[in-house]
Amino acid sequence: MRIVSLNDVERVPVRMAGASGVERQLPIGAADGTPSHSVRVFTLAPGGHTPWHEHPWEHLNYAIAGEGEIVAADGTAHPFAAGDFALVPPGEKHQYRNTSRRRPFLLLCAVPKEHE
Repeated sequence: MRIVSLNDVERVPVRMAGASGVERQLPIGAADGTPSHSVRVFTLAPGGHTPWHEHPWEHLNYAIAGEGEIVAADGTAHPFAAGDFALVPPGEKHQYRNTSRRRPFLLLCAVPKEHE
């Protein structure tokens, strides 16, 4: 069993082209012996966003705090706020955005451990 406080997990800036104001934490991952999935937490600063991206695995998301949106490839913005769950299917191009100008947006993302 592993129990960890998110406050004790190192925050690492996401330095990918197209990312702005994003930090990543890995509270549970392959190094902890998880058999299938890793849990990542992303913090998007006010006005921050991830790069546009797609991948051959699903994203299982939970909005922990704040408010934002998940934007689909066609530009449709889907509101995504604290307490919401979302599934982004494999191969679907998307972007996460913090729509607040005052508060961070935290989202949990579970992915197959090979892609943590």
